[in-house]
Amino acid sequence: MVKKIASTFFVASAIALFCAAVSAQDFPVLDQIAGKVVQKYQQATCEQLWQERAQKDKAPKPQMEQRALEMLKSDPQMRSAFINKVAAPIANKMFECGMIP
Repeated sequence: MVKKIASTFFVASAIALFCAAVSAQDFPVLDQIAGKVVQKYQQATCEQLWQERAQKDKAPKPQMEQRALEMLKSDPQMRSAFINKVAAPIANKMFECGMIP
């Protein structure tokens, strides 16, 4: 449980740091953060992902994570680059776990 909370905090912190440090044309930190997100999904068991999904709406997102998500929403180029890096590995894991048809 503590490891899961620490992992979630690390990802949220990394996203916030990424959004604060990245300019519109330069995404060097993007690879590092995308790598951490992909690694989280690849190392997680299906049971862990299902538990995380079940708890998703029960707790509010940390302020830093909310800010990072807003920055990704407001910068289409940054958002596109991030999604291009993480979409396939995440979708594959979700498919393996029966989370998507």
